[in-house]
Amino acid sequence: MANLSLKHIYKVYPNGAKAVNDFNMTIDDKEFIVFVGPSGCGKSTTLRMIAGLEEITAGELKIGDVVVNGMEPKDRDIAMVFQNYALYPHMTIFENLAFGLRMRKIPDIKRDKDGEPKLDKNGETIPVMRKYTKQELEEKVTEAARILEITEYLKRKPKEMSGGQRQRVALGRAIVRRPKVMLLDEPLSNLDAKLRTQMRSEIVKLHKKLQTTFIYVTHDQVEAMTMGTRIVVMKDGFVRQIDTPKNLYKYPADKFVAGFIGTPQMNFFEGMLKKDGDKVHIDFAYSDAKVTVPYSLLMKTTPQYLDGTKSVYIGFRAEDISLDPEIVDKSDAAIDVKISHTEELGTETLVYGDINMGGDGFAETSTRVIIKAGGFREYAPDTVMKAALDINAIHLFDKDTEKSILPRVPEYNFFDCSVRGGKLAFAGNTAELPAAIEASDGSGELYVPVSAVTFDGSIKGKVVDCEEIDGKFLVSIDVNGGRLYALSDSRVENGSVKIGLDYKQITLKIGDRECAPMPNVNSLTGTFVCEKRPETIEANGKTKTRKVAHYYLDIGGVKLEVPPSVYEKMFAATTGRKVYNSTFGYEWSPYDFAVADSGIEARVVGDLDYGAERFAVCEACGQTLYVKTDKPLLGTVMLLPDADKVSVIETERQIRIV
Repeated sequence: MANLSLKHIYKVYPNGAKAVNDFNMTIDDKEFIVFVGPSGCGKSTTLRMIAGLEEITAGELKIGDVVVNGMEPKDRDIAMVFQNYALYPHMTIFENLAFGLRMRKIPDIKRDKDGEPKLDKNGETIPVMRKYTKQELEEKVTEAARILEITEYLKRKPKEMSGGQRQRVALGRAIVRRPKVMLLDEPLSNLDAKLRTQMRSEIVKLHKKLQTTFIYVTHDQVEAMTMGTRIVVMKDGFVRQIDTPKNLYKYPADKFVAGFIGTPQMNFFEGMLKKDGDKVHIDFAYSDAKVTVPYSLLMKTTPQYLDGTKSVYIGFRAEDISLDPEIVDKSDAAIDVKISHTEELGTETLVYGDINMGGDGFAETSTRVIIKAGGFREYAPDTVMKAALDINAIHLFDKDTEKSILPRVPEYNFFDCSVRGGKLAFAGNTAELPAAIEASDGSGELYVPVSAVTFDGSIKGKVVDCEEIDGKFLVSIDVNGGRLYALSDSRVENGSVKIGLDYKQITLKIGDRECAPMPNVNSLTGTFVCEKRPETIEANGKTKTRKVAHYYLDIGGVKLEVPPSVYEKMFAATTGRKVYNSTFGYEWSPYDFAVADSGIEARVVGDLDYGAERFAVCEACGQTLYVKTDKPLLGTVMLLPDADKVSVIETERQIRIV
């Protein structure tokens, strides 16, 4: 079996339309992955690139340990099931299942008439490719039919079978080969609702039996939630979130994911948040609805949204709002809802209403609300009722970017702070600022990314929680009554801990002055060139001279020779386009530069001493570069980037090709 790796995958059509933008994902062996999203989001295009039916514009696709970008579909050891069954109507079900195997050959060894292996002059067996025998065909078809429970239909023609049975045959034609990867492109969309539900279970059961990797495309979020071990949510060619069904539902990364996953879709209100001590006031726009909640429930909220001036989207799922009088009586977060109408679904009733007493509850406005109530309940239209909000299930999104501002993993920590004599004071602690941070005395704000918190410093804290998220551990630390979050590669036990800060990542605002983080990417612009040089080689005991092509990144006249791992990807991504002397963006980290005797001429304009690390600030080719160094640098230096570690961006189409 096999895992898959998709790195910076793009699909750009000749007219410039981007169907898939920078798709990155690792799929483990035996996973059931579902691509979901609205029509035109790029899910089927991504599947077809994996299958080899669409060319990859840029990026690297691996199946197992093999890069398959240029490999023919038949050689990828994948099988694909389409929305259309595509069965041969004139063939029996047995012949439909066997047809693909009849067209393929399998590796074997050459044998004599008695069936004994033939050997070459070195005593080795002679490899050959042969067709399946009749017995092998029957065994494979019978096994597939048994798994799919269609053994009794093998002598029938497709027209004599139901839609669900035909779909099983289409699946069977794919699994007879036992491929490394099964690709399914909306295979159930032609079936009726009852049959679709039945076939969902059949496909999940099939996945467990085959123990191979499944990648399934659908626009139906119910299919995605019930079938996938992980789900990829896409929109407009971009991946919006990759996670388990449970995490997508509980921790959506943005408003689109929150609204797309779940039935009925999440309620979204506009409003503002105002922090007041250990409380937060939530004011719902276009209505009189207001609630006050403990700040401890919203600690992960980005601080800039808590000053009562910035509009946000407030999300609650229908089941997280209750009309039950007992729950309402105990709630500290209840609002008025004017009932408009209901939908009875048997075991539950969907109650529609509006938190604006002048709203009608029918139009999809920012005050319309849908509430899940118990089945067979009656609610009179135009009745005003109290509804309790479960604040533990609140979702908050930026109104412009629509990204979550109450994420599962916070982006950064926020503290009020002060600086006196080169010392930083925050949360009851004092730390010496490194020379790289030149902050004047005064009070201000400190922003610390969760990735900038280390466990090797002198700041005292107490670990109160440690949650595993996607292979990392989010550590909650109490620092003198304040909360600080950190990311760790390993579990950190509750109790006392001493932490430090990676000062090159922090933002410090004192008065009108801001000390920003050091950039972690150096960008340069250049071209791509080829030079052919005569080289002497030996072949068959003779010496020959021939011209050999060498490929270079040309940056301001300085040529850096690149390895095949770089130039082959550049050629692949620019097929049919001009590659030589075209403008490209080249990126390196500050750790990928060396000071050498030759290279890019740069002028040292600054020195950033962070204590544990030191960086030279240089100007070269009209750009500011940050270079890791062990000692202060002065004057003019030569910088040599590591060509093996370059990232290449095609500037015209803005795609990352290396």
